[in-house]
Amino acid sequence: MEARKNLLVMRLSAMGDVAMTVPVIASFLKAYPKMGVIMLSSPRLSSLFEGMERVTFLPVDTKGTYKGLFGMVKLFKKIKKSYSFEKMIDLHDVIRSKEVRTMVGMSGKKSYVINKGRKEKKRLVSSQEKDRKQLKTSVQRYVEAFEAAGYPFALDFDGLMPKDGPLPERIAKEIRTDKPHRIAIAPFAQHAGKILPLEKTEQIVAHYAERDDTQILLFGGGKAETETFNAWTAKYRNTLSMAGKFSLIEEIQVLNHCDVLLSMDSSNMHLASLVGTPVVSVWGATHPCAGFYGYGQDPSDAVQLDLPCRPCSIYGKKPCARNDYACLNGISNDMIISRLDKYIEKKR
Repeated sequence: MEARKNLLVMRLSAMGDVAMTVPVIASFLKAYPKMGVIMLSSPRLSSLFEGMERVTFLPVDTKGTYKGLFGMVKLFKKIKKSYSFEKMIDLHDVIRSKEVRTMVGMSGKKSYVINKGRKEKKRLVSSQEKDRKQLKTSVQRYVEAFEAAGYPFALDFDGLMPKDGPLPERIAKEIRTDKPHRIAIAPFAQHAGKILPLEKTEQIVAHYAERDDTQILLFGGGKAETETFNAWTAKYRNTLSMAGKFSLIEEIQVLNHCDVLLSMDSSNMHLASLVGTPVVSVWGATHPCAGFYGYGQDPSDAVQLDLPCRPCSIYGKKPCARNDYACLNGISNDMIISRLDKYIEKKR
């Protein structure tokens, strides 16, 4: 039997960026049934690839075993000893992946790297007169890296898991299965420039908590987020916190059984996109035109204000130059509720 040929693919973080590799790798494997992928990524994201045939997941703990340059040398030695691959595709293009690319080149093999479009993204946020043209999405850029390596293909992704079927028993014990509608809400993000004021989100929770046919599922983690969720669940009926209850893949299974997700520009948007759950996403300092919109999501479900200062940041890290976050404070609850209602009414 002919040995399977593999591509070495590297994308270490963040969760949303790694999630966006899933449709690409799945489509590649469909197009090239005799090929496989050795996926280098964060250990906590292994479950995103568990169901994929011909994917060998190699966990890369950059804070432990594979920390720093010596860690990358150790990683490559392990790869060279234990795995066979034809080429490397770097979907991250950071110092660590560049170090691995260098070692791949020294071993006599070629590597190909994503074009992140850093210059055009910088122009997008620095220009005084914003030219909000749609830049290539991360998914498109991933596909182009495969094409550069000699593997063109069309995106063909059916979802991480089937849409029909019952919830797993462990999940069904926690979630109200008698409610015909489920709204997932992920109100947090890594940076302040991406977070709708919590009082607004709480008002949306309160609005839907009054419905007898709807359950609200709150997604997030960490001490502060858990405390917020506990306060909301104590105050509003039909509301359940997901914090700390389930593994990553189980949270995705829950999202798979939700009518819609309300999310910031954060990883939950991308996780829901992997199972085809509609996402109403809120955008403040960042903007969908930078290329980080959820795969397959309806552009009209992006809730945002057309302000001359937007976008001011690609990742939402920069503090607000106006000191008022008008891009988020100016968003009304009605703008969000009208979009959420579209998907709840659709299932009536």
